[in-house]
Amino acid sequence: MKRAIELFLVLLSAVLLPAGLACAQVVSNSVDGLWQGKIKQNDLEYRIVLHIGSTSSLDSPDTGKLGIPILSVSNEHNSLSFVLDDLKISFRGKLSEDQSKLVGEWTQGNAKSEISLTRPTHAPQFDKDGPYLFRSNCASCHAPFNPVRAQWPQNLQLMTEQVILRALETGKMRAQGAIMTHEQRVALASYLGRHESAQSGKTNACPTNQPAGASSSLWNGWGVDLFNSRFQPDAFAGLSKAQVAQLRVKWTLGFPGATNAGGPPTIIGDRLYVGGGDGDVHALNALTGCLYWTFFPRAWVRTAISVSADGKVAYFGDVQARVYGVDTASGSLLWKTDLDQHPFAMITGAPKLYAGRLYVPVSSAEELGAANPQYECCTFRGSVAALDSKSGKILWQTYTIPNQATRLPSEQSKARFGPAGAAVWSSPTIDAEKGVLYVGTGDNYSESSTATSDAIFALSLDGGRALWIKQLTANDTFNIACLTPDKSNCPKNAGPDLDIGAPPILRNLAGKQRILIVGQKSGVVYGLDPDDKGREIWQVRIGKGGVLGGIEFGAAADDKSVYVPLSDWDPDPKLGGGLFALDIATGRKVWSTGPAAPTCLAKPGSSAAQPGPATLITGVVFSGSLDGHMRAYDTASGTIVWDFDTSGRFHTVNSVDAQGGSLNYSGAVVAGGLVYVMSGYSINAGMPGNVLLAFSMDGK
Repeated sequence: MKRAIELFLVLLSAVLLPAGLACAQVVSNSVDGLWQGKIKQNDLEYRIVLHIGSTSSLDSPDTGKLGIPILSVSNEHNSLSFVLDDLKISFRGKLSEDQSKLVGEWTQGNAKSEISLTRPTHAPQFDKDGPYLFRSNCASCHAPFNPVRAQWPQNLQLMTEQVILRALETGKMRAQGAIMTHEQRVALASYLGRHESAQSGKTNACPTNQPAGASSSLWNGWGVDLFNSRFQPDAFAGLSKAQVAQLRVKWTLGFPGATNAGGPPTIIGDRLYVGGGDGDVHALNALTGCLYWTFFPRAWVRTAISVSADGKVAYFGDVQARVYGVDTASGSLLWKTDLDQHPFAMITGAPKLYAGRLYVPVSSAEELGAANPQYECCTFRGSVAALDSKSGKILWQTYTIPNQATRLPSEQSKARFGPAGAAVWSSPTIDAEKGVLYVGTGDNYSESSTATSDAIFALSLDGGRALWIKQLTANDTFNIACLTPDKSNCPKNAGPDLDIGAPPILRNLAGKQRILIVGQKSGVVYGLDPDDKGREIWQVRIGKGGVLGGIEFGAAADDKSVYVPLSDWDPDPKLGGGLFALDIATGRKVWSTGPAAPTCLAKPGSSAAQPGPATLITGVVFSGSLDGHMRAYDTASGTIVWDFDTSGRFHTVNSVDAQGGSLNYSGAVVAGGLVYVMSGYSINAGMPGNVLLAFSMDGK
């Protein structure tokens, strides 16, 4: 009876009172329902969504967390309070008089913030929310000084939306992108990147389009010669030791939308061919920087360009393991060949052209893809292929791991498949005298290790048969999952990641003896006998080595000394770096020059490390640093005779806004009296940039 009377009085009040007052009476004073607002901490705003009811939860999309359970909630007398002990978060607030706001104090750690939450008209959806997608899928790797070599957030923001979307859908990040829908990838790219219209340049076309001379090769491919010596003879260098100190900027070119400058230029006569940081291949005038043509590959090209002896065909590979032959007169495609169908296969080392055949190394980004715990790691295996240079037909292909990966027993490894890895990262070295090709390999990606990882291969040029294999580090099983919080794909006995990423250098010693000089990420340089199955002649340690340590991209050598830059990258930007001169016959240290203290410590990515390859002319060796400086050293003493900071801003011949950055895998190219430098590298640790610089005597 009492319940019936109460119900009657409520209905009567709804009839007799004004409509607004009636609604105020029937609306519950409970704080149940949805609330949203923002907190500000350390000058950053974070969105907060509270779901209060029989089961309560917290959404924090800007930290990548949704549905955080709130187990203990007090919501009596128009107030709400809760504590999340694990996250060190607490809230205490009250409803406003009109019950439209929940106002209170938010405490997170030692920071307190006032917050005013309101009731949204509908529940927020975060499945296509850019900040949430980044924080939940990407932020754990893309942090400053991250150990997995991922781009820093500020570098990602310099990229265009199109570049980021391409990386997520067809590039190195496709394993991470695979767990999202296309719409989510678009939303993430839109959040991170900038619009393409933010930067554009003029065509800067050359007035003529004449083919390069047939016998005018000045710097062709990666290592300038078949032996990968990176030693430029006087006749082609056109630059003496005495002239180096007078080098000044002659012209610069910017790559729009890029945060990496790109691969090293190739100089054939007055033509310059380069895979730019924009991912495309450009033919420029080497003296002025004007543009003859641009070729748009299916995927980003980071290799050096190799050009045929008659100057008519340019060869290169992309990051999806395709090889191209392109007409140098017009930039038109002559042929294209896929070398590996593995989704992470790519070509990072320049194809080597010899006697009508193109020898191409195949590496992969599967080591990075393994960071995705949903990816079934690992199945890639490195290889070297020989192609007919006229047609692109594959003549032979030798894999560094003979058999395909198989499923591993669950008790043997966290990874699902193996063996895998032994990628071939760098341009092959050709021994024309013996009919042999030499390459180095990287580590294994899963628990099942092989005797072919971190090794030097000697392959016959005619059929690709393995003549001998010299392993320098055994049982090196590693992938990037070993550096992430979720180590699902990390091998149980993870190795130190000591790839041989630099190409071997073949040199002659006194008499008829020859030597193969090999630098490794271990920080050790080896002298091996190529005519005795890679027998070790000497070894010398110049650094501590590590994931981004030791010798990364290579040395330069004449017939007496080898000049070896040291990376040994460290989160402390003052550590790492240095240049070492070693006697090639004995490994004896002739001299060493320590790294210069970086002048730009405040710039993220600046470091004293010197991972890039050395370049040698008579009397001078060039070596770049992650601090953006290209330095020239006296080969007799190691004294620095020239130093240029490339990390500034430049006015370019194509009117693109250009900023220099770190110097990494490209190295200096010296040809025809000019020195060419690619400035900007943000793939791993480094300062972003997008500029090609050409130096000449007094800038003339």
